[in-house]
Amino acid sequence: MIKQAIKNGAISFAIGSFSGLLVNLLIDIMANALGAEDFCSISPNFQALFPTSAMAAYVNVLLYGCISASFAFMTFIYDVERIGFLIQSIIYFLVTSTICLFITMLLWQLQRYPAALLGTLAGYLITHVIMITMAYRRLRSDVREINQELLPADAQ
Repeated sequence: MIKQAIKNGAISFAIGSFSGLLVNLLIDIMANALGAEDFCSISPNFQALFPTSAMAAYVNVLLYGCISASFAFMTFIYDVERIGFLIQSIIYFLVTSTICLFITMLLWQLQRYPAALLGTLAGYLITHVIMITMAYRRLRSDVREINQELLPADAQ
């Protein structure tokens, strides 16, 4: 179980890092094409934490990978059978939100922009509510199908 979670986390890290790099590259290309000179999609406050802009860009990409890896790795919690779906979902939400919000606050300096922070929190919460609702419906459907298969033929 943990071995598979680590594998999923590593694959997701690579995908998340590449996606973050690609998105930042596209934003930079579009902004520069629209006339912004020397535009960089990395927050100036985040860049200031590093001795060079290149190092800030590398760390930025790695942190996007860490966010992605946390989402994939934490899915192992749904394989722990001793706890219920609600507790699994709460643990998943708390761990991934802590990691994601810490990193996005570092990257985007959300604490400086209260509206952006609240918007990010609301979006994150809404996304999780939708995911949990869909997973719960699927779980109920699976249980219903299993129960139908377990019923004796004469009881149907």
